[in-house]
Amino acid sequence: MDNAFIESFNGKLRDECLNEYWFLNLKHAQDEIEKWRIEYNEERPHRSLGNRTPYEFVKEHQFMLQEQRLNLNLVHISG
Repeated sequence: MDNAFIESFNGKLRDECLNEYWFLNLKHAQDEIEKWRIEYNEERPHRSLGNRTPYEFVKEHQFMLQEQRLNLNLVHISG
């Protein structure tokens, strides 16, 4: 199952970024890949994440984890 996610990501990276450019040098490749990475993670909603960006998904998950830690700390202090 993990390999399917990686293969899907690799295919998107290749189709949407690597195959679109004739990189002139390493700096050009790094710049274009970084632009694609930002768009992929911060701007483009993903169906598998409930039409949220990965960035939004992580921020929401981090907030939920902080809430759980707070609740656990309160239980530990009072218990």
